Amino acid sequence: MAVGAVLLAARVDGRQLRASHDHHHEHEHVQTNHEQHRDQHKEATGMSHSTVMHRQTFRVDQKANSKVVHKTAYYGQLDVGSPRQSFTVVFDTGSGNLMVPSTYCHSNACTMHKQFDRKASNTAIDIQADGSRSEKGAARDQITVTFGTGEISGVFVKDDACIGNLCTPLQFVGATDETDDPFTSFKFDGVLGLALEEMSQAPEFNFMGLLAKNKGLKKPIFSVFLSDNDDEESEITFGDVRKDHMGSEMFWQPVSRDTGYWQVQIEDITISNKKQALCADCQVAVDTGTSQLAGPTDVINELSSRLNVQKDCSNYEQLPDLGFVMDGHILNLKAQDYVDKGSDGCEVSLMPLDVPPPNGPLFIFGDPFLRKYYTAYDRASKKVGFATAVHAGEAPDQTLLMSLNGAGIVTRMALPSESYLQSI
Repeated sequence: MAVGAVLLAARVDGRQLRASHDHHHEHEHVQTNHEQHRDQHKEATGMSHSTVMHRQTFRVDQKANSKVVHKTAYYGQLDVGSPRQSFTVVFDTGSGNLMVPSTYCHSNACTMHKQFDRKASNTAIDIQADGSRSEKGAARDQITVTFGTGEISGVFVKDDACIGNLCTPLQFVGATDETDDPFTSFKFDGVLGLALEEMSQAPEFNFMGLLAKNKGLKKPIFSVFLSDNDDEESEITFGDVRKDHMGSEMFWQPVSRDTGYWQVQIEDITISNKKQALCADCQVAVDTGTSQLAGPTDVINELSSRLNVQKDCSNYEQLPDLGFVMDGHILNLKAQDYVDKGSDGCEVSLMPLDVPPPNGPLFIFGDPFLRKYYTAYDRASKKVGFATAVHAGEAPDQTLLMSLNGAGIVTRMALPSESYLQSI
């Protein structure tokens, strides 16, 4: 989940890398029936469901350097309980638990958001951290999670959680306290963690794992499309990959370490499609809950030097593509993706982040990367899929996804074939 000024921090126990998200929208957005059930598809083996995510651009005032940074957050609807209580959440591949404010929380950060009323749900059960039922009047286990400049404390609850008609009993955290800084600046209610089970409190806290286990999904996959303007809808699809978002064939990379992150290995970094020998064994976490790109300090500093972004933006139009090499492919970013350009000038926007072993050293591919590439997450095979994203009214950019073997541009399909998608 993204917090405050997009500060990335490691959780105390080292299991959960956190990054910051600012949230800006007018309380929860209640979706229409058309939005909530769009593209829902049921087969004998399960369902797929696509949910609209709403996009909000916001500004962050970084007091330390008196700088204003513009970021973007994406969020959609989740329902909990019986009868259903609706919340807006970030669908976060960088964390593993559902966290929403509860009516037990009286801090400003909670009361300004939708709160889960445990007493109003016929199916809610109070539980302890190990999943056992909490006896009435007994002390409750609590969890405290630190996010950059603030923290959330909460108790454990079990209830039905639903995305559209995809439902599963889920153990989750109901917040009992949230610090004002930074959570009063957040306008969506909570976060649904979609990381692998190692990132969850226990397997019973992992939403995707439970849907797959209960045979609720057409395929044990979800996929993410992020818009790059306000005229286009973003979307997360549970149970399938949507061919209409793809401008290239999707290629797959195996999850490289059992950290819980959707983490893959990159072979090197390129500038203008030329390998730089900067990252022989770098890792990258694909994180839908982070509004920024980040990487190891020494690599970021060297990259900044080689990219040579002029403070006065005088060479902005001539800046090269910045690419990441995976399995013979180069996934390029353009200057607008890796440079902060504002009234005060231009500078590389990659944030230094030093994650210690065994999780690091680690890059974070956040929203700027995810607007360029449509990504899919296969829980059964533990792999991440990448394809160039097709945006409304734009021809696919054939300089994004390149090949290292001298063949140049990776062949683009007009639309992926049904047989290809069925093979995923």
